[in-house]
Amino acid sequence: MRAIPTILCGWLFAAGLAAAAMQEAALPPPVAVAPTMPTDAVVESAEQVSSGPARLTRSDLEAWLDGFLPYALAAGDVAGAVVVVVSDGEVLLQKGYGYADLDTRAPVDPERTLFRPGSVSKLFTWTAVMQLVEQGRLDLDADINQYLDFEIPARDGQPATLRQVLTHTTGMEEQIRGLITSREDEIVPLGDALKRWVPRRIHVPGATPAYSNYATALAGYVVERVSGESFDDYIDRHILEPLGMAHSSFRQPLPPALLDGMSKGYAKASDGEAKPYEFISLAPAGSLAATGADMARFMIAHLADGAYGNGRILREETAQAMHSTAQPSIGPLNRMMLGFYETTYNGHRAISHGGDTQWFHSDLQLFLDDGIGVFVSMNSTGRDGATGHIRYALSRGFADRYLPGAPREAPGVSEAEAAEHARQIAGRYTSSRRPDSNFVSLANALGTIDVIANEDGTISVTAALGPGGAPKTWREVAPYVWQDTASGDRLAADVVDGRVTRFTVEPYAPIMVFERLSMWRGLTMPLLAASLAVLLLTVIAWPVSALVRRYYGAPYALSGRDARAHRLVRVAALLVLLAVGGLLGLVIAMLSKLEMTSPGSDGLIIALRLFATLALPLGAAVAVWNAWHVLRARRRILAKLWAVVLALACLFALWVGFAHHLIGFGAYY
Repeated sequence: MRAIPTILCGWLFAAGLAAAAMQEAALPPPVAVAPTMPTDAVVESAEQVSSGPARLTRSDLEAWLDGFLPYALAAGDVAGAVVVVVSDGEVLLQKGYGYADLDTRAPVDPERTLFRPGSVSKLFTWTAVMQLVEQGRLDLDADINQYLDFEIPARDGQPATLRQVLTHTTGMEEQIRGLITSREDEIVPLGDALKRWVPRRIHVPGATPAYSNYATALAGYVVERVSGESFDDYIDRHILEPLGMAHSSFRQPLPPALLDGMSKGYAKASDGEAKPYEFISLAPAGSLAATGADMARFMIAHLADGAYGNGRILREETAQAMHSTAQPSIGPLNRMMLGFYETTYNGHRAISHGGDTQWFHSDLQLFLDDGIGVFVSMNSTGRDGATGHIRYALSRGFADRYLPGAPREAPGVSEAEAAEHARQIAGRYTSSRRPDSNFVSLANALGTIDVIANEDGTISVTAALGPGGAPKTWREVAPYVWQDTASGDRLAADVVDGRVTRFTVEPYAPIMVFERLSMWRGLTMPLLAASLAVLLLTVIAWPVSALVRRYYGAPYALSGRDARAHRLVRVAALLVLLAVGGLLGLVIAMLSKLEMTSPGSDGLIIALRLFATLALPLGAAVAVWNAWHVLRARRRILAKLWAVVLALACLFALWVGFAHHLIGFGAYY
């Protein structure tokens, strides 16, 4: 049962994770450090030590975790982690691994060390919403605007509702500006953060899952307005205090007493460089800090349908509705509940939520019918996507060892049918979770996803990689349903008039789908790369030709209008290249370094967009005029051909400027 890596800091599909191997010698006792092993051995290690079935006892579980997690952390270049397992209303095991602070060699303490569970925080926001629903103060299907002091526009005549918010089907585009920052002074009140820019609703409401931090924060603001308490106060009084979660808080900055126990965050353990505390502008979407022991209390309460000790945080029927009311995705794949993802595995009903900040990576799994909960959180990004592999191996290995069951039947389809369906699904797609109405949509062209039909009737998806970094192979097991040949993950597609329009894949199915791009949109990046190459060659040829003429003493061959057009078009090419290249480089830099999405970058963004607003139309006009002039002049055929190619490159850059909102003013995205 794979953990869904819901990335709080944005959909960073274009960003890679690179790191060196763990330097064990720098990490002395008290925590034992395992020797380094390759990242792709992480999953194999979990499988080797989970050759169950085994009886879930503290001693067996601890031996299993001790045999897997230290090696996994070392291989992944992760400084520390906490793991908590609850069963039948009790904490079965809670244990820290590695270090909370590499400088002081402070080990992870599950009772005292706080981690940032990222989007797992959303489960607290959803619980708060459901508390107010059961009190009759909120209606999941009412227009959300009746609870707000600003307006969320309708889409196709349909208002946004809290049910859509809880199932990530409001249709909102992605929003990342100022989502995470290390500067406390950049955090603004929740209402102000929501009102400054409302993301456009780009999908039909209730029909397309598109994970949204903004919508989650909107739900937190509704809790704030309807309850009459600040969101932080509400969570403290109605969830944390009743559960005895004394070492947890959504508050930013953390109270000093809790800050002392906060784990440091790291890019890589081998760097040893502690990162600043992360502030989340949309706090209800991910600002929680909590110990592993406190997260155990939250899991126990939900596994008991809202009961904890002598009290309750939810009525039984409310909790059951939250855990079982499903929003379908595509085909038979796992669905979205009211705030939880369905992650059923081995026939054991399970719901979960994952979470990531820049430095912390977490996962919470609840096996509802078995009364078991598992929580893991790591304090480093690690190398090569290690935290995702570790979470996957941990949850899958746990389920295979302690909750075995019959594997899904894979009857397959005929070879001819498999080959035909593979051809139908092959093509280029984009994620439903994306920016659309702002300049960061340029990243959509960088992050397209290709589905490839293999010769043997299987398919591959460029973005669906195994632990070793190679694309997974998917074999069709039912019409338009494929299964990963190395795991139980499935892929399914929607078909309209014999054409696949979209697909999704576990574990992402509850929160996003991948929509087919038109041929024109699919060619955006190749054509843009070709256009930039033409512009660059034109600009480089300018000084090179001048140097060559000077070296050989050759005269400039053009004069009059020909010379003027020749010089002007090179200036135009330079302006267009700077405009598009500058914004493209900025988007790539923002995706790889989230600090650049802070309000401090607004001035640069506005300046670049204003420059593009002037340069792109002017450059296209000059290039077209130059081509018209060169075609009419007595010039060589190569000169005429290049003038036409250059004009097309500038015109395509102008189209990109309009289509991806490079042209304009403002810095909301």
